[in-house]
Amino acid sequence: MTVRAASISRSRLPLTLLVLSMFAFGCHKFHAGPMPGAPKTATFMTIDGVRLHYVDVGEGPPVVLIHGFGSSLEIWHKVVPELSPDHRVIAIDLKGFGWSSRPEGDYSPTEQGRLVLALLSKLGVERADIVGHSWGGSVALALALQAPERVERIALYGAWIYEEQLPPFFLWARAWGVGEFLFSAFYGERMEEQVAHAYYDPSSVPQERLDAIEELFSRPGTKAAALTAVRDQRYDRIQKRYKTLKHPTLLLWGRDDQVARLHFGERLRSDIPNARLNVYPRCGHIPMLEAAGASTRDLVEFLQPQDVASLEAPSTATAQQL
Repeated sequence: MTVRAASISRSRLPLTLLVLSMFAFGCHKFHAGPMPGAPKTATFMTIDGVRLHYVDVGEGPPVVLIHGFGSSLEIWHKVVPELSPDHRVIAIDLKGFGWSSRPEGDYSPTEQGRLVLALLSKLGVERADIVGHSWGGSVALALALQAPERVERIALYGAWIYEEQLPPFFLWARAWGVGEFLFSAFYGERMEEQVAHAYYDPSSVPQERLDAIEELFSRPGTKAAALTAVRDQRYDRIQKRYKTLKHPTLLLWGRDDQVARLHFGERLRSDIPNARLNVYPRCGHIPMLEAAGASTRDLVEFLQPQDVASLEAPSTATAQQL
């Protein structure tokens, strides 16, 4: 009897340790105030208690740039100089990311889109072109579904917009305790491997970019915000509505994207009536960096005012040769 009890105790030990770990890691802290270390020249606006960091440069038709999950507006550093001579470019750190605050609350694409719209209203922008990358693509689409009259055109890089794209890690994280444990143990760890997964050529990623990403992940409230954002990715509630969007849409996709695989881009092209898909060879999940020349040229051309009428009909996929 003693031996059998000891055997049972040993068999339950891993489960017991997991449960204890869940409770130990169950209190990720948010950060509602200013981010320590923010540049003195940074611009902020508080919307419904959320302190949003943004950049507003150039003059002309407004273009809004929305970064992806675990990223920040700096991802657009090669795009902004190409757009700003002819456009008013507004790049935003979404709630919970970059230098924006990380308060408790709703981190769904719909709520993020609402905050972006509110910021635009404060800036006097009633209608704009919307550009999103990865998870930022879901924010762009949610924004367009909320206020289609305020969106001129949509451009999406490697969009993360379907329930079927969510990995097991994200699905497991929906359970209380499990998500806290997973994010405490693994989120932000082995950063070099995570970043490499997003690139066709991992050797092209400079060390300073890796250092910048690690610093970004270390800011207070980041794990709590990221976990909540993962839990609020419920695309099954919204993805059927993509077919109702009528805006001219450009999809920019790396052929070798291992994060948002190309077949999701093909699916989205079919779902959005006025969408066309540009595919870039030897390119992963970050076309604005790995295929900077070709993808930025395509974006600039797409955003030219005279192109609106010509993009009213669906277009077949095209491949840009780098």
